Amino acid sequence: MKLGAPSEAKSASQPMTLKALWTVRIVVILLIALAVATIWVSNLWLTQSFTETTRNRAELRSALYSNAINGELKRHQIVPLLLSRDPFMITALNSQDFTSTSQRLISFAEEIGTSGLRLLDSEGRVVASSDRNELGQNLRSERYFVDALRASDTIFSAEQLESGGFSFVYARRIEFEKEGLGVMVVDVDLQSLEGRWRSPTEAVLVTNSEGEIIIATDPRWRGLTMEEALVRTAPASAIRRAFEATGGYLELSGHDTYFRGEAVMRTDSRIGFRGWRLTTFSSYASVRERVNGVLAIEIMIFAILLALAFYMLSRRAQSQVGIFRRESEQLRALNARLSSEIAERKKVQKNLEVAEQSLAQSQKLAALGEMSAAVSHELNQPLAAMRTYLAGAKLLLQRKRVDEAQSSFQRIDDLISRMGAITKQLKSYARKGGEDLEPVDLRNAVSGSLSMMEPQLKQSQIQVTTTLPDEPVLVLADRVRLEQVIINLFRNALDATKVVAAPQIDILLTQGETATLTLRDNGNGIENLDDLFEPFYTTKLPGEGVGLGLAISSGIVTDLGGNLTARNGQAGGAVFEMQLPLYSQDEQSAASSEAAE
Repeated sequence: MKLGAPSEAKSASQPMTLKALWTVRIVVILLIALAVATIWVSNLWLTQSFTETTRNRAELRSALYSNAINGELKRHQIVPLLLSRDPFMITALNSQDFTSTSQRLISFAEEIGTSGLRLLDSEGRVVASSDRNELGQNLRSERYFVDALRASDTIFSAEQLESGGFSFVYARRIEFEKEGLGVMVVDVDLQSLEGRWRSPTEAVLVTNSEGEIIIATDPRWRGLTMEEALVRTAPASAIRRAFEATGGYLELSGHDTYFRGEAVMRTDSRIGFRGWRLTTFSSYASVRERVNGVLAIEIMIFAILLALAFYMLSRRAQSQVGIFRRESEQLRALNARLSSEIAERKKVQKNLEVAEQSLAQSQKLAALGEMSAAVSHELNQPLAAMRTYLAGAKLLLQRKRVDEAQSSFQRIDDLISRMGAITKQLKSYARKGGEDLEPVDLRNAVSGSLSMMEPQLKQSQIQVTTTLPDEPVLVLADRVRLEQVIINLFRNALDATKVVAAPQIDILLTQGETATLTLRDNGNGIENLDDLFEPFYTTKLPGEGVGLGLAISSGIVTDLGGNLTARNGQAGGAVFEMQLPLYSQDEQSAASSEAAE
């Protein structure tokens, strides 16, 4: 009865739920349709109104910019005429005495506010300048110098420099008794206007009578034509242009062209000087912001109305609260049972992890046992040699040949060191790996693993080719567990090459985005790659292995943040590849800081 009650209540309330659901759908659709229509009409009307205001402001700014250029040009136009008639300048050119001329030009430049004044003799040499670094320069090949000597009036010149900018100068011939003595040059600093005009929402440029851009708020446009500048700054695609123009969701109509990847308003005006024209490109950003502000208010109003509609409709669902409460109590009880099962499962999983660690250590000790037989044979050879060297040293001492006896003792000491290195390596491998990770040079881990496997490799008479980089390959790992993985791969390669006439193992260590250790053998390859890393999967004969080595190795590499894969080589044999993340410089610095603290 308790299980059937919620179902019966649900069936009784189903018609009411469907009716309420359809009511909600109709109200939402009507509100959305009304909101879309209102926002669409508002967007069109507001955009048109705000665009007209923006265009009027752009035309006013264009007139101000044109007046600024005209004022700057006219302010400097009279200066060459006045200085060309200055008796001090004429006397200096006649007498070739220019000791105080530069200082006079410096004072004139400060009073007039010009960017530079230069006095050139009849040979084009700078004999006086407001910038003393220009003294001695020869400008006889400059166009304004040649034109000024030939003309009887002030000439104006605009030439593009190697840096990409333009030089604007007025020049006038200085004459005495109708003979040309030199040229007075006045620099006009129109480039400073670019800095004052520069704005994130506006681009300004001036073209000469030939259509070449000579002044621009973006230095990259100088020397180009208007068409070239528009092509260079065109947006990447029509979709991007649409999003730039509309702010992402509404088309902003009425634009003149696209500049800097967005729709802009273009305004052209005449400057009234040598056919120059001024063009401004004003962004629609301010228009879009103002339109979006009004649209946001409308959207907020519709959202409030929609929320009120949902509130009124939600009151009809209050009668179902009791049913939902009973169902929630049943779900709560079920959740409690699930929580208990999860806790039990976590406990079992923890025990399983402990068992896996013990199993991994057992597998490692089993591998150590296999290596001990080969190691004992490896130790017998130095022991026998030591016995021979001791007998020889005894005879040498009896014959009082001390120097030769010391040589024998040195050889015995070398053999003892070699035996100690072998046993130390085995002792290090036998201990359990900890959970503390530290920077490990993967080259040393490979060399240590090869050292432990050396006796078995000698007995198998297998050819091992090792390629290691010159630079350290640092990874964050546990040295013992890392060597356990490498030794497991070596042992598998040894087992795979037992049936081969000329067994060979190739070891390659590289580093790029990750540290990669590749181990290749020339055995028969792998038949079943899918189940290779599954626990208890093995291709060995009974008694030779239980199939846990690769499974444990894969788990260790995964814990270290890496990946262990296997495949069959194109020329035969198996290829195992271990990839581990590199120990970065940031981690080294952090570790050093923690150690210092």
